[in-house]
Amino acid sequence: QVQLVESVGGSVQAGGSLRLSCAASGDTESINVMGWFRQVPGKEREGVAVIYTGGGSLYYAHSVKGRFTISEDNAENTVYLQMNDLKPEDAAMYYCAAGFYASGLPPENGMDYWGQGTQVTVSS
Repeated sequence: QVQLVESVGGSVQAGGSLRLSCAASGDTESINVMGWFRQVPGKEREGVAVIYTGGGSLYYAHSVKGRFTISEDNAENTVYLQMNDLKPEDAAMYYCAAGFYASGLPPENGMDYWGQGTQVTVSS
């Protein structure tokens, strides 16, 4: 089992920035990808950004490319999501996720472990 603990989200105005973190513990040898998904009420959970651990590949949703950056601290088993130039449409519950996947941005059912979620609010 892997446990994921997310940082608290926040509320910003459009154009602002936020940084989320997610620390993994437990059987971290069983996962090769960590990242962030987001969900708004009435919609499916969508992948935002993932990183294949150990200095591997990064994948982003088209809607956040150039604005969001995912990074990792291997020693701390922690991933970060730097979100810049936030837009109202970025407002959502953000979930940290981890799993073992081949490559690319996994679908929701491709991830095995989930954090509790953290709210990001962006006002126009």
